[in-house]
Amino acid sequence: MRRLAGLILLAGATAGAYPAATPLNQADAALQAGEADKALALLNSLAQPGGTAQAYNLKCRVEYSLEEWERAANDCEQAVKQDGQASDDHLWLARTLGEQARRASFLSAFRLAKRVRSELEEAVRLNPRNGEAQADLGNYYCSAPGVVGGGIDKAEGVAAQMEKFDPVRARELRGQIAEQRKDFGTAEREYRQALAASTHPAFQWISLAGFYLRRERWTEMESAIRGGQSAAERDKRSAVALFSGAALLIQTRRDPQRAAKMLEEYLAGSVKSEDAPSFVAHTELARLKKQMGDSLAEVRERAAALALAHEYRPALDLQR
Repeated sequence: MRRLAGLILLAGATAGAYPAATPLNQADAALQAGEADKALALLNSLAQPGGTAQAYNLKCRVEYSLEEWERAANDCEQAVKQDGQASDDHLWLARTLGEQARRASFLSAFRLAKRVRSELEEAVRLNPRNGEAQADLGNYYCSAPGVVGGGIDKAEGVAAQMEKFDPVRARELRGQIAEQRKDFGTAEREYRQALAASTHPAFQWISLAGFYLRRERWTEMESAIRGGQSAAERDKRSAVALFSGAALLIQTRRDPQRAAKMLEEYLAGSVKSEDAPSFVAHTELARLKKQMGDSLAEVRERAAALALAHEYRPALDLQR
């Protein structure tokens, strides 16, 4: 399952960003619900030459959810060209370029990485209180080599800025910094302090589980995932954590029954997010059902995925 780190940090903060009953609002609602085909049908007429930056941004995000990285980057470029002063437009352009960089040749990845940094820095410059942009920039500084502008000292500066308005994310970033320094005791303390301070702790349970995964502490990882599941069941706004926790179990090939249950709970709930697209959840659930020998459920979940996103390649590939 893709984009795990970002999914843990995000919580659908872009939902409901447009006035009610407008085509943009309808497209945004479809995006949050994981209805990619419906969203694109609305946006294809809006994101045309002369269209608004908001329309291009939404179309980019739908394509991002479909893992159509090049198309997404092109539309995010258009959003930036149409306006250039919206922090989120630069943030999403950075994300699409980052996905392209992951799959590019060395030289292309080098060039793209520098653009990612530039776009993230611009997103933060335009809105220093954009928590998602600050978190992405801090993650970039923490993980990227110095030759493309990374640096632990820079990441520490971002954490200090976030502490003023988003102390939970600041703690998580400090956990990442400590991991980079191989100070794993401090890293665990930072993740646990983020958990203790959070008003929606399901997300921080999953962040802690991700730390345990990287340390191959499997029992503690599974315990943290169970903590996240319980917290998400009590706090419906944290439903995305069910998706993210299932992603960790799938990644590590552990407890497929629990992973399937978490995806089913997410899909049955009333709160959805583009950060955990419904068609992706159906696709991953289809894979789990196949693994568990339930061929009828596999077919049902695959059909549900394609009904929402008929060109989603991983769902189409399940038939092969």
